[in-house]
Amino acid sequence: MAYTTSYDGSNSGFQVGQNLGHITNQFLQSEALNQACLRDLRTTDPHHDKDRIQNTNGGLLKDSYCWVLDNEGFQQWRDNQSNCLLWIRGDPGKGKTMLLCGIIDELTRTFGDTANVSFFFCQATDVRINNATAVLRGLIYSLVEKQLSLLSHVQRQYDKAGKALFEDINAWNALSRIFTDILKDSALQSTYLIIDALDECTSGLPSLLDLITRIPSAYPQIKWIVSSRNWPDIEERLDTTQTAPISLELNEASISEAVCKFIEHKVHYLAKVKKYSDETRDTICRHLLSNSQGTFLWVALVCQDLDRTSRRHALKKLEAFPPGLDALYNRMIDQVRNSEDAEPCKRILAAMSIVYRPIAFDELASLVELPDDLSGDSEALPEIIAICGSFLTVREDTIIFVHQSAKEFLLRETQNEVFTGGIETEHHKIFSRSLLAMFKTLRRDIFQLKFPGFPIEKVIPPSPNPLTAAKYACVYWVDHLHHSGCHEKDDLTVGDRKRIGDFLEKKYLHWLEALSILGSVSQGIAAMLKLDDLLQGKSEPPALLYRVQDASRFIRYHRLAIESSPLQVYSSPLIFSPMLSLTRRCYQKERPDWVLNEPLVDKDWSPCLQTLEGHSSSVNSIAWSQDRSRLASGSKDNTVRIWDPATGQCVSTLEGHSGSVNSIAWSQDESRLASASDDKTVRIWDPATGQCASTLEGHSHWVNSIAWSQDGSRLASASFTNAVRIWDPATGQCASTLEGYSHLVNSIAWSQDRIRLASASFNNAVRIWDPATGQCVSTLEGHSDWVNFIAWSQDGSRLASASSDNTVRIWDPVTGQCVSTLEGHSHWVNSIAWSQDGSRLASASGDNTVRIWDPATAQCASSLVGHSRGVKSIAWSQDGIRLASGSVDNTVRIWDPTTGQYASTLEGHSSWVNLIAWSQDGIRLASASFDNTVRIWDPATGQCASTLEGHSESVNFIAWSQDGIRLASGSADNTVRIWDPATGQCASTLEGHSESVNFIAWSQDGIRLASGSADNTVRIWDPATGQCASTLEGHSESVNFIAWSQDGIRLVTGSTDNTVRIWDPVTGQCASTLEGHSDRVNSIAWSQDESRLASASDDKTVRIWDPATGQCASTLEGHSHRVNSIAWSQDGIRLASASDDNTVRIWDPATGQCETTLHISSSAFLQFDKVNFNHLHSSIGTFDIGFTGIVTSTPRCSTFPQHGYGLNEDRSWITYNGVNLLWLPSDYRPTHSSLFTMSATNLAIGCSSGVVIFLALTQQSPIPRL
Repeated sequence: MAYTTSYDGSNSGFQVGQNLGHITNQFLQSEALNQACLRDLRTTDPHHDKDRIQNTNGGLLKDSYCWVLDNEGFQQWRDNQSNCLLWIRGDPGKGKTMLLCGIIDELTRTFGDTANVSFFFCQATDVRINNATAVLRGLIYSLVEKQLSLLSHVQRQYDKAGKALFEDINAWNALSRIFTDILKDSALQSTYLIIDALDECTSGLPSLLDLITRIPSAYPQIKWIVSSRNWPDIEERLDTTQTAPISLELNEASISEAVCKFIEHKVHYLAKVKKYSDETRDTICRHLLSNSQGTFLWVALVCQDLDRTSRRHALKKLEAFPPGLDALYNRMIDQVRNSEDAEPCKRILAAMSIVYRPIAFDELASLVELPDDLSGDSEALPEIIAICGSFLTVREDTIIFVHQSAKEFLLRETQNEVFTGGIETEHHKIFSRSLLAMFKTLRRDIFQLKFPGFPIEKVIPPSPNPLTAAKYACVYWVDHLHHSGCHEKDDLTVGDRKRIGDFLEKKYLHWLEALSILGSVSQGIAAMLKLDDLLQGKSEPPALLYRVQDASRFIRYHRLAIESSPLQVYSSPLIFSPMLSLTRRCYQKERPDWVLNEPLVDKDWSPCLQTLEGHSSSVNSIAWSQDRSRLASGSKDNTVRIWDPATGQCVSTLEGHSGSVNSIAWSQDESRLASASDDKTVRIWDPATGQCASTLEGHSHWVNSIAWSQDGSRLASASFTNAVRIWDPATGQCASTLEGYSHLVNSIAWSQDRIRLASASFNNAVRIWDPATGQCVSTLEGHSDWVNFIAWSQDGSRLASASSDNTVRIWDPVTGQCVSTLEGHSHWVNSIAWSQDGSRLASASGDNTVRIWDPATAQCASSLVGHSRGVKSIAWSQDGIRLASGSVDNTVRIWDPTTGQYASTLEGHSSWVNLIAWSQDGIRLASASFDNTVRIWDPATGQCASTLEGHSESVNFIAWSQDGIRLASGSADNTVRIWDPATGQCASTLEGHSESVNFIAWSQDGIRLASGSADNTVRIWDPATGQCASTLEGHSESVNFIAWSQDGIRLVTGSTDNTVRIWDPVTGQCASTLEGHSDRVNSIAWSQDESRLASASDDKTVRIWDPATGQCASTLEGHSHRVNSIAWSQDGIRLASASDDNTVRIWDPATGQCETTLHISSSAFLQFDKVNFNHLHSSIGTFDIGFTGIVTSTPRCSTFPQHGYGLNEDRSWITYNGVNLLWLPSDYRPTHSSLFTMSATNLAIGCSSGVVIFLALTQQSPIPRL
């Protein structure tokens, strides 16, 4: 491997001396962490919300709530242990919120510090406090603030995830578990949990209601109070024996009396402030008493208006207020109509009624057409809002409705007055102005981040925020187009077509950058899918539809890159999108100038629509919900994830299993999701809440497969203990056990009519059972290896089986005959799935592919390629439009199976790449593959220059001669071939080994070639004649590594027999055997002066030997996993070792001490720089290991600075000086670090698809100076 190195003199600091006051510092650090956790947990302080609500309503009047303290329902809840939930319900404006404020004060006053009173106020028009996650955050915040010891339950998870714990897609599940842990804490005091306005929890209400109803039965020391409107769906959930309801309508007398007290209080305040006469005061009081209709809100709105009215006009104004909320709102509309600013007021009310969240002043000016004297006047806008005061109010520069009923009134009653052109017209206006706002606001690098890989979590909005005016528009512009009625029309207007086309051509990438900053990429994906759907079937010119569809593929394919780094949208997507992508071609001028070539990528989008990343281990099972709105995946990482397949967003993560999740299945009604695990259990989950509803225990070994009966009344599970159990999921009891297998059961499947149950086993057979009797009806035999999976066709007329014999068989379950055998996979078939109509059968294989078959003809209709490792599971969506696959590569892919046979336009290997190697001059690159070939690549063009064919099995190793004239390859076909890379011809075939060739090495002078084999021998060849000069015998197991001495006089080998041998290659005699390792030897290296020899082993150690004596000089211990590679520095004073424990250790070979530890992913290659001995080259880049200038007595564990270009730990980013630079899509990612290699600033990546891509990068720093 050729390298060029440089040193930029970057500074680094260190501490010298003793750190005093350790205990104090530790305490202060702990306090700081606690404060950071509390600060990030807080979305609002409920105490502040309570104060604001009370102040807005003129203070809390005890007489307006004290009646409830004597109410029978309240006292029953307070005194009866079995009534843990008090539900206060009533119509809008009846004073529920102030009633709860009073109850909170009474409970706090009664119990003081002896009990926790935790509360939360929901408000539909405030996005901070209108969702279930915010409610939990508020309740937990109140609890831990009162009882700080409870913070430990939050802190444990916060230390792992940081602020994302409270904000990411799994926040609800994580907070639910934390909340439950807090309630379990024995130190928790008696606790009262209070939530106001459940009906204003607009997101996650079902999950919140389930939590509320579940907790009382489990924790009787916890008492709840909730309030809401009289909504049937809330009543259905809360109607339990533990609930004590209080209906405000049924307590009309008490409410009326409370309203009277409230009126007296408000009028007394007005009389004092306005200096009313006694007569005026009494008249106002009588009018309010006779017209309030027991509604607090009506009184509050009237008094608010009187407060703005002069004393002499008060009575006249009063007469204009009709009784009842609707009548009052009508009066307020009259007031707006008669205002001098009637038109802007109506426009604002219309916009506020249809926007999808409250908007700020800056956003309002962008979304609503206002007169010039208003739009630019920061003081005039609040005045206009004040005219709409009975409908709108302002909080922290955000405009919200005074009450949800005000918004409902405008939408219901003011169609002709406020929405003069209709609601659809108003939506279209906002759509048009949203596009205009984005055109005016969005630009490249709007936050001046500079770095292409600047992480989103470190983005801090500048002040003033240049994105503020377009925030709303960025997220909701397509929603307003959708609701403008365009989906009901034959086509878009010419103006709309032009606006959308211009936006996609000129602002699309700027929009994606903004979405990343706003954390709204998933909403952007949904918007593009919705826009695509709007254009389908219209008589539009196809150009716009094609552009929208391409833009949709663009954002979905590059979602992870855009989400993680806003400016990455101008780099990776413009390099790795297909050559014919309209978006790529449109924005070519934006691509980075530090990429000097155009890597060869496919011409068109592949059938893979999205790749879902998130699992940390193999995806074993996947299942669609019936309506295609959710996709579940079960993984070896012990979790189940539920995804939104449209946006690719993980909606929730179900945690609880302590072993691999092997199988998952939705119940027919989608209300339950079952999972089977290596932990010997089956769990049934509520997918809405993410909670485990029940755990089915009884199996004595891991559970491989589960299947629901069609009606959901039974759940079958198959175990490694040769048994099938049928469960009653309602009770969690085992109803019956099917026995009779002498081998392990892999898979089970119910027929649609529930009359038959099929099972597959390690004995190569399929059995069909009568589950009613537990008897085996028939046995289907024919496979020659394990049967891994079975699936019934929808009509039950056919049964398909997938086997480790690489075939799929289709059976007639009535006769037991095999109807057809589907052949084509080159590895085990792990999973199969019928399309709903039975016209297609999909199969997933260990050969990394998915195949779609025509079961009628037994022909393969198409093959889907993209996974980098074996495919474990597949599933059709119910409508047959999508196919999902889960793989050992930890990903889920969603495919469009309707695209037909797809052929990549890139020339490459037909199987994954095994190894890549540069020639010494860096002009050519060779790749070895499991497809039995070697390819020579021209990095300048990215093209394959020649394909070297001849091997009959996979190519395990390749090595260039020192002069680059010859290339040798070792294969599993037991041969070594020597090639002329210029002509692509095989110069000679070296035959003699009786097993696979694992390793080959040229002598320094190129006169000899050594090969190590699984036949336990080393052969020395004369490349000129192709003759074997000598055979070195002595190892008792496979030879894994070979290294020549510089002068070619000695040859050293490492073996699976745990030994290192030193040979005389001329005589073939073993000079010495170095024994000491307790496991296989993976790598060996001579020191530069050849006075020492180092060896790395699976036994987690490195040994240094004296080759003259054969004695072990020292054993270097410290790695916690196998050691793969080692390298000496040129001066011999350092030795580096790389291990599967994801560290590289730097040793002092003289003392055997570890000097430093680099935490990097496993590296298959290590080499010290020949000029700068502090630079260590690895498979993922170059590290400066001498930057501290200190040698300490204990090894330092640090992240050492990378030098120049490299690869990050999970191989998803190309880095520069350790900073993320270019995101690699999964299709262009090296499957392991040895498939990423550099020659100077030319990067080569061996991809799972069999293609090798090249990136020519600038020698100057690609990261701009600040």
